[in-house]
Amino acid sequence: MTGMVENNKISFASIKENFFEKFEKMPHAPLVEAMLNYKKAPMTGFHIPGHNRGCGILPEFSNLVGSDVLSIDTTDEFDNLGTLHPASGAIEKAQILAAQAFGARKTYFVTGGSTIANLALAFAATSPFDEVLIGRNCHRSVLTGLIISGAKVNWVIPKKLSDWAIFGNIEASDVEEKLKNNRNIKLVWITNPTYEGVVSDVKKIAEICKRYKAALIVDEAHGCLWNFNSKFPKTALELGADAVVHSLHKTGGAMTQSSMLHISKNSKFEDEKITHALKLLHTTSPSLLLLASLDAARANLQSQNGRKMLENAIENALYFRLEAKKIEKLHVLSEDNLDITKIFLKVDGLSGVELEYILEHDYKIEIESASDEGVLILSNIGNTRAEFEYLINCFKEISKKEYPKKQINNKIMPLIDPEIVMNLREAYFAPKEYIDKNNAVGRISSEVVALCPPGISILLPGEIIKKEHLPYLFSYEKIEVIRE
Repeated sequence: MTGMVENNKISFASIKENFFEKFEKMPHAPLVEAMLNYKKAPMTGFHIPGHNRGCGILPEFSNLVGSDVLSIDTTDEFDNLGTLHPASGAIEKAQILAAQAFGARKTYFVTGGSTIANLALAFAATSPFDEVLIGRNCHRSVLTGLIISGAKVNWVIPKKLSDWAIFGNIEASDVEEKLKNNRNIKLVWITNPTYEGVVSDVKKIAEICKRYKAALIVDEAHGCLWNFNSKFPKTALELGADAVVHSLHKTGGAMTQSSMLHISKNSKFEDEKITHALKLLHTTSPSLLLLASLDAARANLQSQNGRKMLENAIENALYFRLEAKKIEKLHVLSEDNLDITKIFLKVDGLSGVELEYILEHDYKIEIESASDEGVLILSNIGNTRAEFEYLINCFKEISKKEYPKKQINNKIMPLIDPEIVMNLREAYFAPKEYIDKNNAVGRISSEVVALCPPGISILLPGEIIKKEHLPYLFSYEKIEVIRE
C-alpha cells in the first residue's frame, strides 16, 4: 500500500513538473497581456480616441467589427501600456522579445507598413549625393525614401525570368561588379525574396559588401516566417545584412500595416539614427491594436501551435506542388532557391489576368495577385488542407476547359532596363507638366508610377519614357514629366 502511495506521489510530482515546464515554454506576449488588463479594468475616459471605447460610433460599424475591438482601440499614452517613441513599458518589452526571436540587436515596431520602415532606413542611412546600389525590383517606398534623402542611385538588374514575366534573383557577381567599378557606393539595398518567392544568395552578397565596405539593407518583407522553420531559406539577419525589414502583416499573422524593422547584431548602422528617423516619419498616434498584433504574431510563431501552423503551410504548399504536376496545362514556378509557400503558376492559353478572373468569378477564389503570365497563390499559416484540395480540383476543371482568347494589351510587371538621366530627387522637384501618355515617349518622367501589388516601379523620376512603357500605363491617361 505504501509503495502505491509513493508511486502516486512520484506520478503527481512528474505531472506537476511537466505542467510547469510547458507553462514556462509558452511565449510571453507583454503587450497583449497589457491590453487584456486594459480591457478588464476600464476607466472613464476624456481623451482621444473620441469614440470612447466604441460608444460614439456608427452602430453598423460597431456591429461589423465587434465591441471588443473598439473597446481596446486606444493610443500609446494611457493605462500603463507604454509608448512607442521613445519605447517604454509593455511596448518596449514586446520589441525586445521580437529582437530576440528574430535574431536582431534591436527591433522596432512599425504601424505604417514596411513603407515607413524603408523610408526611415533611407532617411537614416543615406545623405544627399551618397551613392547607393539598388535592385531594380525594389518597392516604391525605397525610391520614395531616396527622393527624401537625395542619394544618387545606381541600379543592379535582377535576373529576368522572361517565360514567367517576372524578376528573379540578384546575382552576387553583378553586385560585385558594380561595387568594383564604383568605389563611392556606400550602401547596397536589395529585395529578397522577390514577391514570387525567388531567393538571392544573400550570404555571398553580404560578404561582397563587407569586402567593399558597403552596408547592406535587405527588404525581406515577404520572408518574415523564415526564422521559425528550418525548411525555409535563412533570414538575412543571419547571413550578414545590416538592417532587415519584415512585413508581419503579409504572412506572419499580424494585422494589416504592421511591420518590423530589425538592426542586426553586427550592423554598421547607429541605433540612434534609426530611432530619430522613425520618430520623424512615424505617426504620433500609433494604434495599440496594430502594435499588439505584432506582439501576438511573434508569440504565435514561437508557440507550439504556431510552429504547427508553419508546418501545415509548408506541407500544403508541397501537396499543391505535387498535385499540380499531374494536371495538364498547369505549370508552377520552380527555381533552385525558392520560398515554396509562394506558388507562382500559369495555365496554358490564359494570361494571369484572365486566370485571376476565372478563379474569382467561377470558383469564388481570391488570389494574391495576377501578373502578365501567371498568378501568385500563398500557402499561409491560416490556410487548411481542404482549401488546397478545393484549389487543385478547380485547376483540374480549368485545365479541361477551352476559354475564348481575349486580346489583352495591358501589362503588369515591367522588365525594362531603366534609362536614367537625372537624380531621383532632382527629377521629382524639377518643374513639371502633365501630358497625354501617348505623347510622353522620349520625355523624362518626374513621378513614381507603380502598381501595388507588387509595388515595383514602372517609371521613376529621372527615367526616359519609352514606347515599351505604354502597355504598363493602362490606368493612366496623363503622365507627369519634366517641363522642357
